[in-house]
Amino acid sequence: MGSAALLDRLDTSATAGLSETEARRRRVRWGPNAVSSHRARLLPVLWHQLRSPLLVLLLVAAIASYFVGERSDALIIGVILVLSVGLGFVNEYRAEKAAEALHDQIRHETVAIRDGRAGMVDVTALVPGDLVDVRLGDVVAADLRLLDATGLSCDESVLTGESMPVEKNTATVPAGTGLAALSDCALMGTVVNAGSGRGVVVATGAHTQFGAIAAGLSGHQLETEFQLGLRRFSMLLVYVAGALTSSIFVLNVVLHKPIMDALLFSLAIAVGITPQLLPAVVSSSLAAGSRRMSRRKVLVKRLVCIEDLGNVAVLFTDKTGTLTEGRIDYARAVPVDGTDPDTLLRYGLLCTENSMDEGRAVGGNPLDQALWTGAGPAQREMVAGYTRLGVLPFDHERNMVSVLVRDPANQVVLITKGAPETVLQRCLDVPAATRAALDTEFAAGNRVVAVATRPAGGRAPAAADERDLRLRGLLVFLDPPKHDAAAALQRLAALGISVKVVTGDNPAVAAKVCRDLGLGAGSMTGADIAALDDSALAAAITQTTVFARVGPEDKARIVRVQRQSGEAVAFLGDGVNDALALHAADVGISVDSATDVAKDAADVILLEKDLAVLADGVGEGRRIFANTIKYVLMGTSSNFGNMFSAAGASLFLSFLPMLPSQILLNNLLYDTSQLAIPTDNVDEEQLRRPSHWDIAFIRRFMIFFGPLSSVFDFVTFAVMLAVFHATAPEFRSGWFVESLATQTLVIFAIRTRRVPFFRSHPSIPLTLAALAVVVLGAALPATALAHTLGFSPLPAGFFAALTAMVVGYLILVEIGKRIFYRTTTTTPPPHRPGNLNRFRRRRAARFSTAART
Repeated sequence: MGSAALLDRLDTSATAGLSETEARRRRVRWGPNAVSSHRARLLPVLWHQLRSPLLVLLLVAAIASYFVGERSDALIIGVILVLSVGLGFVNEYRAEKAAEALHDQIRHETVAIRDGRAGMVDVTALVPGDLVDVRLGDVVAADLRLLDATGLSCDESVLTGESMPVEKNTATVPAGTGLAALSDCALMGTVVNAGSGRGVVVATGAHTQFGAIAAGLSGHQLETEFQLGLRRFSMLLVYVAGALTSSIFVLNVVLHKPIMDALLFSLAIAVGITPQLLPAVVSSSLAAGSRRMSRRKVLVKRLVCIEDLGNVAVLFTDKTGTLTEGRIDYARAVPVDGTDPDTLLRYGLLCTENSMDEGRAVGGNPLDQALWTGAGPAQREMVAGYTRLGVLPFDHERNMVSVLVRDPANQVVLITKGAPETVLQRCLDVPAATRAALDTEFAAGNRVVAVATRPAGGRAPAAADERDLRLRGLLVFLDPPKHDAAAALQRLAALGISVKVVTGDNPAVAAKVCRDLGLGAGSMTGADIAALDDSALAAAITQTTVFARVGPEDKARIVRVQRQSGEAVAFLGDGVNDALALHAADVGISVDSATDVAKDAADVILLEKDLAVLADGVGEGRRIFANTIKYVLMGTSSNFGNMFSAAGASLFLSFLPMLPSQILLNNLLYDTSQLAIPTDNVDEEQLRRPSHWDIAFIRRFMIFFGPLSSVFDFVTFAVMLAVFHATAPEFRSGWFVESLATQTLVIFAIRTRRVPFFRSHPSIPLTLAALAVVVLGAALPATALAHTLGFSPLPAGFFAALTAMVVGYLILVEIGKRIFYRTTTTTPPPHRPGNLNRFRRRRAARFSTAART
C-alpha cells in the first residue's frame, strides 16, 4: 500500500499528525503502546511461596496424619506452615510493590507530531496514526511506515540477531515481504544506527513485530549473577537435604518407629535445613535498598541489579557530566580570517539536527542545545530567511553533520560541523594560527567543534560532498571539572573500584581533566587500540586511565577484554555510541537525561550524573549482599548441624528427638528473627571489596561450622538424659530451647570477622529480634501452650547449663572463625557471555506499563 493510501486509511495528516483529542480517543481503543506490565500481583507472589515441593509434601503428610488420628499435631503443623508462608508472602509482596514504584519513575519519550507541532511524548502513549521523528540513537517506539528517510539505517539485531544495520527508504515493498527486508518500515525496538526519518505509526504494543517476540519471553526470566548464585545455593541444599533426610527416615523405620511419625519428622528436618525465608530476606533487603538508593537518586530497573552493582571492580565512564559539570556552555566563536563571529555562529546554528517548534529547539545533541541557548534571541534571529534543503546526519564514523541550506540571496550552501580533526582534514588552506588556537583550547580542557562551508547544488547532501571545504572557524564550549569529582573518585577508590575514562573527546582535553582530578593520565586512542590484539590490549588497559577518540566498537571491545580478567565491569555512559559497551558490561549504568538507546541498554539509572551518587549505589549493593550472606552462612551451618544431631539422636533414642511441629516452630521463630538482618551494620572492610557468590566457600563454611553446632546439641542430649533424667517431652523441650538459642545467637559471631560487640556492633533491631526470639523460645515450655505443642516445663538448673553451653558455643565459633578465615580464600565466578534474550528483555522494559496506566 502506498503512503498516501495508508495515511488516508489511518485518517491522519502527513504534516500535522493527529490531534491530541484524537490521540486520546485512539489510546482508549488500542490501549497503551506496551508489551509488558510491572504490577505487583497477589496470586503470582503467593504461588512463589507455595511452590516448594518440601512444603507440599509436608502439607500432604500432615493431612494424612490428621485422618489417621494424629489431629492435633497435624493442625499445629498446618498453622505453622500458614504462618511461614504468610510471612514470606508479605515481605515478597512489599518488594514487588517497591519494584512497581521504581518502574513508575523511569520514563521514555520520543518526538511526535500532534496538532502540527513537534513535542516529546511518552512512548507508551503512541497510537496508530501518530507521526514520529527518528534520528541517530533513537529506539524506534512503534512499528512505523516511513514517509521520509535521509541516510537512515537501523540496527535490527534485537529482532533478527543480525549485527549489520539495515538501510531504510520510503519505497513501498510488496505485500508479504519478510521481516528482514521491510526496508520501508522502522520497527519497534530497533535502533537508529545512522540518518534520520519520519514515519507514521501502523502498529503499537503487542501488535508489533517486537511485541510478538517479547510476549514469548514473559515466562523465561533471565538470571543475573546474583540470581544464579541463589539458584546454585538452593540446589546445594536440595542435595544435602535429600541425602540426610532419606538417611534419617530409613534409620527411624529400621529402629521400628511409627512410619508416619518418621516421615513427618524427616520432612520437617528437610524443611528445617532449607532457609525458607531466604527469598523474603533477600526481597526485604532489596526493597529496603531500592528505597534508600532512590532517595540517593539511583534507580535500578530490577531489584536484583542492586546486588550486581556491589560486585563491580572496574568502572569505565565517559567524561561529560561525571568528571565535568555536564552543563555545557557556549563560550565563544573563533573565526578564521574573512569570517566574522556572527556569520560563524549563524552557520553553527543552521548546521543542526534539531527540530524547531515556535522558536524552541526540540531534540538534538547537548552541544547544539548549548549553542542555541547561548546564542541569545538576537543571534538566533540570524537564521531567519534561510531554508534547510537537506541534512546528512551525524554518525560516529564521520564525526560530522552536514546541512544544505538556501540563503536569502537564493545561494545554496553546504555547511559541515563536527570534530575538528575530521573537519580540518576536508578543508583547503587551514591557517597555522587556527591549528595553534585549536591546540590551545584543547590544552585548556575546552570542547571545540569546527565549522566549514562550500557552495553546493540543490541535490541532497552525501558524504562525498564533504570535501574541498572552506574553514569558517571554531566554536568553543566550556565544561569544567566538577568541584566534588575528586572526592567522588577517592570514594570509589576506597571501595576498591578502578576508574577509567572512555570518551570520544580529544585526548588532550580528556587527559587535562583527569590530571586536574588526580587520575593517572596514561592514555590511548582508538587508533592505538585497533593496532593491538586482545591479549596486548588486556595488558595495556591495566596501565591506561584515558581512552580517547574511541568509537562504539572500541568501547565495547575494551569492556569485553576487561571482563576476561575475571573482574566485574561497569560502564557508565549516556550517549548513542555507549550502547554497545553498556550491553557488554556486567552492569550498564546510564542517567535519566541520557539518549534513548543508552537508557535502554542500562541496568541502573542515575537521576543525577554524579560519581558520588554511583558510589552510594555500589556501597548499598555491597551492604545488601553482605547482609544476605550473613543469613545464608548462619542458616546453612546451624541447620546442617541440626540435621546431624537429629540423625545421631535417632540412633540411640526410643522416641523422636523433636516433634515435626516443634521443628517447624523452631524454624519459624528462628527465621522471623532473621528478618531484621537487612537492618544490620556492615563492617567497613566488607564494603572495600567487590562482593560475589562463592558456592564452594559456602559449602566449606557449612561443613566446617555445622559440626560445631552438633557438638553442643550432643552436650544438651547428655545433660538432659544423664543429669536431669528427662522424659520425652522434657528432652524435646530442652533441645528445642538450646537449638533455638544457639542458632539464633550465633548471628552475632557470624555477622562479622571482627570480635563481636567490641569491634563490630550489630544493629539495634537485629539485637532486639534475636534476644526476643530466644526469650520466647525459653518461655514456651512454661506457658499454657506447652502441652499443645508437646513441651513440658524445664528445671531451673537447665537454664544455668544452657547459659554455659551458649557461651561455650559462641567462644568455640570465634576460635573456629579465626582458623577458617585464615585458611580459606574466595574465588570470583567466571563471567557468562551475553544473551540475545537478555537484550530483548531490556528493550521490552521501555515499552511497559505500571500501575499509573
